[in-house]
Amino acid sequence: MTKLSKKDVEHIAKLSKLKLSESEKEKFASQLSGVIEYVEQLDEVDTEGVEPTSQVTGLENIYREDEVKRSSIKHEEIEKNAPGFDGESFIVPGVFNK
Repeated sequence: MTKLSKKDVEHIAKLSKLKLSESEKEKFASQLSGVIEYVEQLDEVDTEGVEPTSQVTGLENIYREDEVKRSSIKHEEIEKNAPGFDGESFIVPGVFNK
């Protein structure tokens, strides 16, 4: 059984950019450990001779050609929804820290 520590939860929270209280860290360590324990049960399933598949419904995607169309949204409306804008590009916070 895999048991997540409080330190593991702090690491996950940091990667997710979440701020957690001490009680939340304890709570989530327990809950996430339960999820991992549940998923680990799949290791016990005998899959010998079972062919891999990505889906079981037999449905297929229906593709269409992309069509370039002018948007009816005004430039000013787009800028209002952006965290930052430099005239032509969105400015967003960086994902990777150096």
